[in-house]
Amino acid sequence: MKNGYVVGFGGYQGKREYDLAGTYVVPGLIDAHVHIESSLLAPAEYARLVLARGTTTVIADPHEIANVCGAPGIEYMLAEGAGTPLDILVMLPSCVPATPLDMGGARLTAGDLARFRGRKGVIGLAEVMNVPGVLAGDEDLRAKMDLFSVIDGHAPFLNGKDLNAYIYAGVQSDHECTTLSEAREKLLRGMYILIREGSTERNLRDLLPLVNACTASRCCFATDDRHADMLAGEGHIDDCVRKAVASGLEIELALRMATLSAAGRFGLHDRGALAPGRLADFCVIDDPDRFEVRRTFKRGIEVVDAGYRQPACPAAPLHVRVPEPRDIRLTGRGDARVIGIVPGQITTRDLRCPVDAADIPDTGRDILKAVVTDRYRAGGSGVGLVHGFGLQEGAIAGSVSHDSHNIVATGVGDADIIRAIGEVARLGGGLAVVSGDDVTVLPLECGGLMSALPHDEVVRRLAALEEHARRLGAVENPFMYLSFLALTVIPDLRVTERGVFDVGIFSDVLLFCE
Repeated sequence: MKNGYVVGFGGYQGKREYDLAGTYVVPGLIDAHVHIESSLLAPAEYARLVLARGTTTVIADPHEIANVCGAPGIEYMLAEGAGTPLDILVMLPSCVPATPLDMGGARLTAGDLARFRGRKGVIGLAEVMNVPGVLAGDEDLRAKMDLFSVIDGHAPFLNGKDLNAYIYAGVQSDHECTTLSEAREKLLRGMYILIREGSTERNLRDLLPLVNACTASRCCFATDDRHADMLAGEGHIDDCVRKAVASGLEIELALRMATLSAAGRFGLHDRGALAPGRLADFCVIDDPDRFEVRRTFKRGIEVVDAGYRQPACPAAPLHVRVPEPRDIRLTGRGDARVIGIVPGQITTRDLRCPVDAADIPDTGRDILKAVVTDRYRAGGSGVGLVHGFGLQEGAIAGSVSHDSHNIVATGVGDADIIRAIGEVARLGGGLAVVSGDDVTVLPLECGGLMSALPHDEVVRRLAALEEHARRLGAVENPFMYLSFLALTVIPDLRVTERGVFDVGIFSDVLLFCE
């Protein structure tokens, strides 16, 4: 190794030598698509966790913090990322806000993104979520896509001629496939398939039959959204490799997806393999079947955990009007649009259920209120109904609410819902569980998205939140499901500060069917 790059193989002598006899050395792992903010960790703490797992490069989309803070949020992620050994390469967020109807903390135009072009660490345009805008030829979206040659997609369930048009417009990849048939259609049309395995987006086992010796060069691993507890407990891309091998994929193909395929997709010809002229990024494992990372090297230097350092936090104050009972009161009866949680997915179902508003919460049928409160302009609150959280008492709330990141809550009884929202507002952003006199919280001081605490303390507090919610009957990973209730670019139903949103027709709709 010289200057951080591999010189070659053979009888070389080095100024510093490592004895790795009896182990396996593989290229540094690459995450092809991630939102670091979704880990609930500041970038430096995120880097500490994933470097120990063998990851040396992540392709990050900072659209969560950009929706909160705008361009300063992107600047924050670039600055914080530059202070870590981990290579955090940024794809600029294409859709801030996610849809023209959404009102977050910022709106980024093509002109706003253009000033980042050419910056060190900026490599392309992130997931183009506004599929209707692409198909309709939206001028600002077209101008954003014209800025870059590398463009990621976001097109759940898109197929046929609309898919053709989406790809023709310049989109090259997708990480939203949930079925094998969907992934095959997109692959056959030339897209890269980023196989996702996050906290609630568990798509790896369903999509793995897509991968073989002929297709592996077009398939990569992505974590998208993983909380810190999953990173600490199950791992990162190393976890994807283990699961793939356990599901029957050859270790060589799994490693290719985790390294060379991801490097090739983004034109990163300086990494992804242990070869002359490429970065000396590698990790050491003792058994390919177990794939437990023992040591990580970045540019030829062993990564040693430097410990916690206090992160900077972007300025992102909350301006919240905590709702009163009259603000979230429902009236009416009839067939209602109920958001159905899908286990292991971030998609939802459009359930049509006979409902009398006077009977909500209906814990017998697991139908609860879902409330989204504006966090930016002290505006109002929207109310919908959700099935699948399992709560029998209490409430949960959080300021992580993709992509606008308003405060989102669900629970049994208006008083607890309002109290949980109030706790998040009091913290200036965070996660909260309330029941009776008990309150469990995790402050998220960095934009209401990321904690300023060390990663082990975040993991401890997440465990406390999960345990409290579990005692109330909640589904596993309730905060990750909660965070996607307002995501207006994933089918089928969502709830925003305006009320119920139907992704299929890309429009606000009434709670009760006409």
